[in-house]
Amino acid sequence: MIPDQEFTRRMVRTVLTVTAVAVAVAAIYAARDALMLIYVAALIAMGFSPLVRMIERPHRGKQRRRMPRVLAILLIYLAVISAFVLVGLAVVPPLVDQATTLWSDTPLYFNRFQQFLIRYKLTTDSVTLQEAVENAPAGTGNAVNTVLGAIWRVIGGVFGLITILILTFYLLIEAESLFNFVTRFVPRPERAHFATASREAVMKVSAWLGAQFILAGVMGTFAAVGLALMGVPYFYVVALVAAIGETIPIVGPIVGGATAVVVALTASPTLALPVGVYFLVLHQLESNILVPKIMERRVGVSPVTVIIALLIGGALWGFVGAILAIPTAAILSVVVEELTAGAGSENSN
Repeated sequence: MIPDQEFTRRMVRTVLTVTAVAVAVAAIYAARDALMLIYVAALIAMGFSPLVRMIERPHRGKQRRRMPRVLAILLIYLAVISAFVLVGLAVVPPLVDQATTLWSDTPLYFNRFQQFLIRYKLTTDSVTLQEAVENAPAGTGNAVNTVLGAIWRVIGGVFGLITILILTFYLLIEAESLFNFVTRFVPRPERAHFATASREAVMKVSAWLGAQFILAGVMGTFAAVGLALMGVPYFYVVALVAAIGETIPIVGPIVGGATAVVVALTASPTLALPVGVYFLVLHQLESNILVPKIMERRVGVSPVTVIIALLIGGALWGFVGAILAIPTAAILSVVVEELTAGAGSENSN
């Protein structure tokens, strides 16, 4: 029999533990958006950490002076921002020009489509584009609220991006001190395993980031070559869009393909179909062959794990979850390997 005092103590301890866990889970759920921003910044910092160390490494000259870490990080930021600015200058003007052309030719395409339907007796009435727009069913939502909601989401996304950039900057600066602080909470016998696992996780995330650039280069090259052979105008612009979209799983390739079809449509409606088929084939090759194989070779994650991680990440967090799925799976694989290695060493002892 357990004494009443001991039973009461255990009951209170159990209630307090359950309450603390429930409060912690509720707090994590309430702060899930902020925690996601922190996690994204941490992944970016892990990805760029080897590059920062390489830049700040002492030179082999006589003075052997080490570049300040802040300057090394600023150089990386400057290179990334410059690349985005150059891509924007190369992509935005031609796309605006093509969109303007497509908008001005929309009535002509609409009339051709109507003639096609009338020729094959799919419809008998002929209407203008303005009449079709006026007769279209109105939406049930408030247009003003929809526009304001979209603007608010864009503003929130911009502020989130700025927060990620600033937080990543400070994480890269204080990486060593943060690692030493976290190591204090690890039992002394396990600190060597913790350090090894941390280095391995950083290398895998950095390899994933490099693999993303490789995939972007491969898809951009294939898109440029195929569109140039088909005679699509501004094929290099569409190739840049496809390359950038490659960094966003699921959604990015669709945006790249849709952009290619729209640009081809401005040149010739008959050109849009082969362009769409070409990008559909590219998307299938990318999602089923290129991504699993490149991630397996560079990151060390099996193709099955890559596909499962993309499916689960996309289901949980949409395209953001799909982007973070592979590096998260890589980190979890390192944790599992260290745990199984530690369990194996304990059993052997």
